[in-house]
Amino acid sequence: MGQNKLNGLGILSSHKTHLQFSDLHFSPHRPVFRYHPCRLRHRLAFRRRFSCRKGNKTKPNTNDIQMDPKLIEITQLFERFKAALIRNDFDTSSKLLSQLKILLIEFKSLPPLFAETANAVQELSLARDIYEHAIVLSVKMEDQDAFERDFFQLKPYYTDVGDRLPQSPQEYPILGLNLLRLLVQNRIAEFHTELELLSASALENPCIKHAVELEQSFMEGAYNRVLTARQTVPHETYVYFIDLLARTVRDEIAGCSEKAYDSLRVEDARQMLLLSSDQQLFEYIKDEHPEWEVKNGFVVFKKAKESAPCKEIPSLQLINQTLSYARELERIV
Repeated sequence: MGQNKLNGLGILSSHKTHLQFSDLHFSPHRPVFRYHPCRLRHRLAFRRRFSCRKGNKTKPNTNDIQMDPKLIEITQLFERFKAALIRNDFDTSSKLLSQLKILLIEFKSLPPLFAETANAVQELSLARDIYEHAIVLSVKMEDQDAFERDFFQLKPYYTDVGDRLPQSPQEYPILGLNLLRLLVQNRIAEFHTELELLSASALENPCIKHAVELEQSFMEGAYNRVLTARQTVPHETYVYFIDLLARTVRDEIAGCSEKAYDSLRVEDARQMLLLSSDQQLFEYIKDEHPEWEVKNGFVVFKKAKESAPCKEIPSLQLINQTLSYARELERIV
């Protein structure tokens, strides 16, 4: 056991493979293991060289970058606006939205200038989020004029800055909502104009396809598909416009029914108007067609026909004009 000694570096030197703890002799005045000064200098130099390599450079902390105070102010105000919108506090939301729009004017990176500023991307993204939430507010308030204004303010962020911002997840739902608004307002030409501006991938989106299928059903006269479309809306904001469209379609069906029939059974009238219960039918008649009468299980349209003004057709005059046109054509030929 006496052959096991510690050398001058404090490292055990032995030819044995298996050692016992009792074989080590510790000095009370110095540690057992330590680096030689020359080795320590070489190790420190190696660490400095390794830390200076390109791949190990420390990245700057993004938290140290100072944000624009105006951007911070708008962000905080936007958070208050979203909280009010969630609470359905429309008065507070409208006031905060007006303040946000005024503050956004100070950003030169926004349309129509599109200036290259230091925080241009953050400003564009924040402005797009604000206008998207403004669309939701207008739908909740059932304000179609505000919807149209906010949509035209939002549209450049979808068409002109697409290469600078990632695509918004709300883009297709809002574009489909605008198509539905045009359909409800019977602005069919503008509906197809907006449709032509969309890409092929956008047309495959469920929100866009829903509006296109509704327009096709409306033009074909398949009113039952329009009235049942509420059950398959792709987004919750679509319900308002779907209800408006269903009301228009139901009024059209009611107008045709009173011209075609003198009376209908209550069950038949309910099925024709696609109402779920007799009570809904009675409420619809009371609110929309008070001139109809419900008697003995029938909806009577006779009173409505009597109240409608009738114009006398000048049949003899039309016959004489037609014969005159025929004689003139015979002479020409």
